[in-house]
Amino acid sequence: SSGINAEYGFGSPDNALPPITSLSQISHQKIMGHNALSLLSLDNAPKSWQVDTTKVTVLDQIQSVKLLSSKLRDARTGYKDFMLYGDRLMNILAEEALARVPAVVHKEISTPTGVFKGLEDLSNKQLCVVSIIRSGDILLEAVRKLVPGIRVGKILVQRDEESEDKHAVLYYQKLPKDISDCYVLLVDPMLATGGSLICATDVLVGKGVLPENIMFVNLFSVEEGLQNVQEKFPEMEIVTLSIDDYLNKDRYIVPGVGDFGDRYYGTNH
Repeated sequence: SSGINAEYGFGSPDNALPPITSLSQISHQKIMGHNALSLLSLDNAPKSWQVDTTKVTVLDQIQSVKLLSSKLRDARTGYKDFMLYGDRLMNILAEEALARVPAVVHKEISTPTGVFKGLEDLSNKQLCVVSIIRSGDILLEAVRKLVPGIRVGKILVQRDEESEDKHAVLYYQKLPKDISDCYVLLVDPMLATGGSLICATDVLVGKGVLPENIMFVNLFSVEEGLQNVQEKFPEMEIVTLSIDDYLNKDRYIVPGVGDFGDRYYGTNH
């Protein structure tokens, strides 16, 4: 591979590729085509991650999502515009998540001129939205605007940036007393290693919430994090805008958006 890199100019410092910690099966297919992996056997091929796609809904084919997420990803986007585009994306994501809770069922709707095969919200189970502070609060507010009076919970989990594995540490939790009777929307913009999500889900399960009564809603994911979460909570539904390519050596999502909270709140300077 070094000869190929040199021949095409990839070996020079100016064209050096970023180190890849893990490259997803989806990313391989994007780069090489769906049949390429079955034709090639590489000794040093990056690890593939196993994700149960029946439990993951990806919204990246919606044109408005692609446009707004492109604006978010752009490193030149300042925090005021980042906040604007982020809020618009959160609104789309909140609407989609609420349309996918178990209380939404198929129903024939009588219109003034015929019958439409549509959906109905039976609202037969109390909803609760729980944010992983602080960036999760942005999506929490988008849900609250759509469902006034929805129960609210907060969990503060931060990853230890000094540790090699960037493991998650629980600092705070405040949840409704009857949360075990609720269907929970657990919200946070990023799913990288999955450590924070697993920690927050452990808190909910410890309060009596069944994993199948939890939907995790986020903007950007990677397959490594999805696999890590599904290994412990295979019943949990996940709704995401995009599954990105891989985690870099600092365990950040690539291409990603950088630190979502810092860019949204203007604290990255």
